[in-house]
Amino acid sequence: MRIFRGRGVAANLLAAIALCLGVAASGAYAQGARPLNLIVFGGGVNWPLWVAQDQGLFERNDLAVNLTTTPNSVFQITGMLEGKFDIAMTTFDNVVAYQEGQGEATLTRTPDFFAFMGGGIGGLRLMANPEIKSIADLKGKTLGVDAAATGYVLAMRKLLQQGGLGNDDYKFERIGSTVARVEALQQNKVAATMVNAPSDLGPLAKGYKPLADVGRDLGPYQQLCGMASRAWAKKNEEKLLSFIRSYKLAMDWLFNPENKAAALAIYQKHLPGVTPAQAEGAYGALLNGGDGLQREAKLSLPGVRKVIELRAEFGEPKKAVGEPAKYIDESYYNDAIRRMGLFGG
Repeated sequence: MRIFRGRGVAANLLAAIALCLGVAASGAYAQGARPLNLIVFGGGVNWPLWVAQDQGLFERNDLAVNLTTTPNSVFQITGMLEGKFDIAMTTFDNVVAYQEGQGEATLTRTPDFFAFMGGGIGGLRLMANPEIKSIADLKGKTLGVDAAATGYVLAMRKLLQQGGLGNDDYKFERIGSTVARVEALQQNKVAATMVNAPSDLGPLAKGYKPLADVGRDLGPYQQLCGMASRAWAKKNEEKLLSFIRSYKLAMDWLFNPENKAAALAIYQKHLPGVTPAQAEGAYGALLNGGDGLQREAKLSLPGVRKVIELRAEFGEPKKAVGEPAKYIDESYYNDAIRRMGLFGG
């Protein structure tokens, strides 16, 4: 079994102690905060990242994280390919799509993206305007999407298919991130869109209805994941392990009931305008142990397989897709968690 990659025993021990204690290693490892460029979609699913920032978990793990919110998946993916960003928190479907040449963006070269950890599963719903009573009512309507070929769009196509609609029964309008799509939905610019928790709370309160639920109607679905390029990860292993550790510690802190009041304050700080009641609703939606955030930040293999299955059915151009190992590498996650456990931390 491989424990640590390509380093001497003494160096491994120093790094492990540093990671377990949450501080930078001494000697050769005391290089100051290491910059890490992270790109994410907006919304409450970033709660663990905000906790890691505000609780000093990134800093304790010797990371200086520059967090960018992307307007859409094309901006995120092209930025990753160009090396402007090191890590993305993105939909797992984006990983599969771009590795298979089925992505929305035109890329200048073949990427080597992979998912190294989970983030969110379930809590993804097809949300519609109040006058829409069923999926059948969406026939002839315009539906909001981030991109027409990636992200949640394939899950949407399957839900629409199960509701009796064919690909020619509706049209897509590219809008961008979930935040932008929810705004478009509430302005009645589109009849329906895919919305993930807790972004669905606002529309629900205003009478907008979930016509279908991915978890209920399709089964486990890996929604959010951590993505990097294999080349970057190989060259920056310690940064990646420190990020995973920081994220996992943030999850542990967030799921601890004793931290609830502080967690709600962090949520409202990073989402100005959110009321205490809305923050409370997000807490229930994301930390319920089922849908929402994945407490262990570990990829769900059934959820991964569901995404691959949908891409095999709906992805264009048609092609045979691979097994999970083609798109994921959990060895970095496993190393990070193993090091945390060495000293009970």
